[in-house]
Amino acid sequence: MQTIGFIGVGNIGTEISKHLIASGYRVLGYRRSSLAEFEKLGGVAAKSPAQIAQEADIIFSCLPGGDSLDAVVTGPDGLLQTARKGQIVAELGSHPLPAKERQVARLAEKGAIFLDGEVSGTPGMVAAKKAPIYLAGDAEACKAIEPVVKTFADICMYFGPFGAASKIKFVNNMLVTINTAAIGEAVSLALKAGLDPDMMIKAISAGSGGSVLFPIRAPRMVQKNFIPPQGTFEMLSHYFDYIEDMADSAGAATPLFDLASGLYERGIKNGLGGHDVAAVIEVIDDIAKEQRPAKG
Repeated sequence: MQTIGFIGVGNIGTEISKHLIASGYRVLGYRRSSLAEFEKLGGVAAKSPAQIAQEADIIFSCLPGGDSLDAVVTGPDGLLQTARKGQIVAELGSHPLPAKERQVARLAEKGAIFLDGEVSGTPGMVAAKKAPIYLAGDAEACKAIEPVVKTFADICMYFGPFGAASKIKFVNNMLVTINTAAIGEAVSLALKAGLDPDMMIKAISAGSGGSVLFPIRAPRMVQKNFIPPQGTFEMLSHYFDYIEDMADSAGAATPLFDLASGLYERGIKNGLGGHDVAAVIEVIDDIAKEQRPAKG
């Protein structure tokens, strides 16, 4: 039984691990907090990233920002302690590009290959294998892990040079930011105009104004079902600086993104940070109250 390593068994990592385990892999997982639920799924708990590098030839990680990636690679119990020639490490979490790029040379010194990867979807989409996986970097290494990726994603796309997968994800999340805000504005208008919510959702989902996100977010907006979240304000806002930096370096204008991102920042200030991004409709409704105060 082949061992696959997984570092950062959070919401996304848990769903990926379920698919890997169901496909017959031994999944050796690590996270700083409890792995009890992971073990219940059939996963094997590791004591450190170093243990994973010791036992697995293919390692996936899905880490938050900050210094988490540096710590996993270079820490006292990090991957570099036991990394070896031929290993492939694919980071599926989002980070500033320099944070990913500096791991390439570090692992290369041990003969291991570090890949730029991204997951394009919510935990629910990953559970349904509908979240595409983006890969970039060493072409042969990306091709080598594709059969494993296909056990948890119907679509695996290779984008070429290292960093390209991250850039695609940033563009994707720019659209998520704008599209979700637009859905909130449209649903708010529809409800205030007295339209039947169910009929509205069916019509728009099948119409030219619909999108992949509309049938996911619109029902939650109508039902005010924001907890538990599929993706939070804080998680989405994590990308705002990355998108802005990418736009600045490319010399691109992002007027719609600038407006939309401000709505989520306002939501976080209003205590919605841990709510599903569908709660952006609450922010929009608050703006309506300010612009059209009740008559009396």
